[in-house]
Amino acid sequence: MPKWMDGIEKMVAGTTPLPEFTRLVGIRFTEASPGRGVVEMDVDERHTNPMGTLQGGILCLLADTVMGLAYGTTLQDGESLTMLEVKVNYLRAVKKAHLRAEARVVKAGKTVGMVECDITDEQNNLVARASSTCMTLR
Repeated sequence: MPKWMDGIEKMVAGTTPLPEFTRLVGIRFTEASPGRGVVEMDVDERHTNPMGTLQGGILCLLADTVMGLAYGTTLQDGESLTMLEVKVNYLRAVKKAHLRAEARVVKAGKTVGMVECDITDEQNNLVARASSTCMTLR
């Protein structure tokens, strides 16, 4: 098993600390398998904009995190990744909610890949859909 996948499994299991930014926002890694990742978070007033709804950048961060997690499961030893672009469609306003973001790798090429992500609330309403182009770094 590549070291990346071993590290991801330890973060999901809670035996290795998550990156600081995920703890700061409240993102939890809940599932990971080859080409797939799931993260969750509970939205409260600290995540809202002046209109009282979830700030869009938090949704983008959630999507970016889970898409990086999913793409990371495809990496081999000696490889890392960077996002070349992220696109998010915001589909539903959120106030307080439990969000689940699930990402799947559409294509993991030798250098460039594509990942898609759906973010849903506790009623399984689609809140946002995102996609990303990733680059494998060697």
